[in-house]
Amino acid sequence: MTSDIPEYSAPLTEALAAGPVILDGGLSNQLASAGHDLSDELWSARLLAERPEAITEAHLAYFLAGADVAITASYQATFEGFARRGIKREKAAELIALSVELARDATREAWARGVRRPLYVAASVGPYGAMLADGSEYRGGYGLSVAELEAFHRPRLEVLAAVGPDVLALETIPDTDEAEALLRAVRGLDVPAWLSYSVAGDRTRAGQPLEEAFALAADAEEVIAVGVNCCAPEDVDGAIETAARVTGKPVVVYPNSGESWDARARAWNGRSTFAPEEVLGWRDTGARLIGGCCRVGPEAIASIARTLAAG
Repeated sequence: MTSDIPEYSAPLTEALAAGPVILDGGLSNQLASAGHDLSDELWSARLLAERPEAITEAHLAYFLAGADVAITASYQATFEGFARRGIKREKAAELIALSVELARDATREAWARGVRRPLYVAASVGPYGAMLADGSEYRGGYGLSVAELEAFHRPRLEVLAAVGPDVLALETIPDTDEAEALLRAVRGLDVPAWLSYSVAGDRTRAGQPLEEAFALAADAEEVIAVGVNCCAPEDVDGAIETAARVTGKPVVVYPNSGESWDARARAWNGRSTFAPEEVLGWRDTGARLIGGCCRVGPEAIASIARTLAAG
């Protein structure tokens, strides 16, 4: 990489105030498309140890497609998950931190290839259920207290924050207990965060009303955006309106393709209902961080970028 690449450094909050910021799509989708086997409990986090360069290449593909933000491969990277694979705590911390460094490498490579816009790194923090790898991240209600969930999340958050991402992506959160725990855990880390629920209709996956769920973040100074991800595209419109009204914050939205995940078979079923042209309506309702989640690839992100630029 060349040493004379300009450092575009406008804070993410400034970018959000100026207009929509485009998120990447599904990292696992891009890794699988490149031929990598993600069929174990660590999912894309396994490649942090085995093929880190593949993760950088996947991030780069999204930047070149038009994304402004790369979400790191730390969604399923936890001390507990790595321990089950025989990886000790010190090494696990290195791998979690590496997820941010790989995304930073992708920003530098994108600039080297001629991209001339600010690029950001969002450190992914998945829910407790992602560590269990049994589909419970789509149900919530793990039987743990808020304090226990905070104790689970805080060490990983501290590792990620220490590496200096632009934002912490508290994503695919299925219930309000876990959201409350995460909001406690990010206090004092000096890194902004967004809070994004996985939803079904007008409720969290655990069944709480979205008004109640979003309200938890309304007064959280650390939270710069609130919204939804890893949901059906048809659930987005109502969620944006509710999030904007309840919190007054910018809204983050990145739904799945519309296909459904079979946790037992570890496979996607159905057909895509994701239509990039819908993003104009999302933007007009209050969405500022806009992208895709599972099964949404670089082509769809490129379509989102073109649609927003033209609209």
